[in-house]
Amino acid sequence: MASTKKSSPKFSALIPFFVFVFTFLGVGIYQNDFYALPAPIAVIIGITVAFLLFKQSINSKIATLLKGCGDDKILTMCLIYLLAGAFAAITNETGSVDSIVNLGLDYIAIQYIYVGIFIIAGFLSLSTGTSVGAIVALAPIVVSFADKSSADLAILCGALLGGSMFGDNLSVISDTTIAATQSLSCKMSDKFKQNIKIAVPAAIFTIGILIFQGLDLKSSDTETAVQSYSVIKIMPYLLVIILSIVGVNVFVTLLLGAISAISLGLFYEDFTLIESTRIAYTGFTNMTEIFLLSLLTGGLAALVEKNGGIDYILVNIKKLIKNKKTAQFGIATLVSTINMAIANNTVSIIIAGPISKTINDEYHLDNKKTASILDIFACVFQGLLPYGAQVLMILSFSKGRIDYLDLAFNTWYLLLLFLYTVLFIGFKPLRLR
Repeated sequence: MASTKKSSPKFSALIPFFVFVFTFLGVGIYQNDFYALPAPIAVIIGITVAFLLFKQSINSKIATLLKGCGDDKILTMCLIYLLAGAFAAITNETGSVDSIVNLGLDYIAIQYIYVGIFIIAGFLSLSTGTSVGAIVALAPIVVSFADKSSADLAILCGALLGGSMFGDNLSVISDTTIAATQSLSCKMSDKFKQNIKIAVPAAIFTIGILIFQGLDLKSSDTETAVQSYSVIKIMPYLLVIILSIVGVNVFVTLLLGAISAISLGLFYEDFTLIESTRIAYTGFTNMTEIFLLSLLTGGLAALVEKNGGIDYILVNIKKLIKNKKTAQFGIATLVSTINMAIANNTVSIIIAGPISKTINDEYHLDNKKTASILDIFACVFQGLLPYGAQVLMILSFSKGRIDYLDLAFNTWYLLLLFLYTVLFIGFKPLRLR
């Protein structure tokens, strides 16, 4: 069971994770402000505890930490953050965001803004395969919508978060979909069809709620707020969407989007070439917290995994499984627990994948259903974690105007998806028999 690389399963190996999570959450709750303690500092506290607790040499622990920080998926995510930040900053400077806001206010009745944001976010994340990318592109627009209308920012942000996770969960080019289908050896198309059965009902109920919440909004509220807009200035966003749909690499997509936005700004003399580099760098720095959080969490996860913490979770969840139904709930609990620990849904699926495949085969479960369960529960918990990238990004763009609880209690889609999936697991097999 033990290997030269990993320790045997130990509960004590999870202590650094608990220190990180409870430090971050504890200070946030006590101060009533989740920005009181920067999340990367909380991770560093957890890493410090890991260095004090684990028995390897300092050089060995440093090597493990660096290996985790340098994981391909972690670095890929960090680079996407930088490009996305630059794109958002430049398009904001050119007035692209304002143009989209004003265009939307002209063509979307104010009563349907909540639903509109949910659908647009879902479409964008479905196309790009990334909820983070959709949030980066749309969060400034959502905040501007709230500024220029009577729409509630918390509801708008909840619709944005829910729509982004809806599209990401269904996207065939999403890392989570790829990880889940590869882990369970099933086709993406099969997993997509299975996901639709679960996700669409939750989305339909969400749309109904958002329509109801928008009924009190009045069109006259935006008549004086709507300003002129330039369709040309919307082109960088359209380019990013089109390239994403075509299937162009996300790095190339964001880079071309940023270049097109810079070209547009130079043409309209919004800034000089040198100033555009400063704006792009400002976009980089806007992503500093999330960049560092992802990087350091990857390192902490590697330390905990090497010392048997992840294996402890896997072994003990498997003990609770008695039949097919509890096997499915066990898989759901497994990926949810890991995701709460490392705040990365893709990595959570990759870690949970092998043991989930073992459980799936041992209890003769449906591969595509198991893949959907993996993806959905990782999606739900990632979307609701107060220290998850998606939540932190939305709260960052809101600049303190809403807090975590405002966002969580207005993210109807994730709450309904969780409830419907639990019912789907608990009652669907009974109907089939």
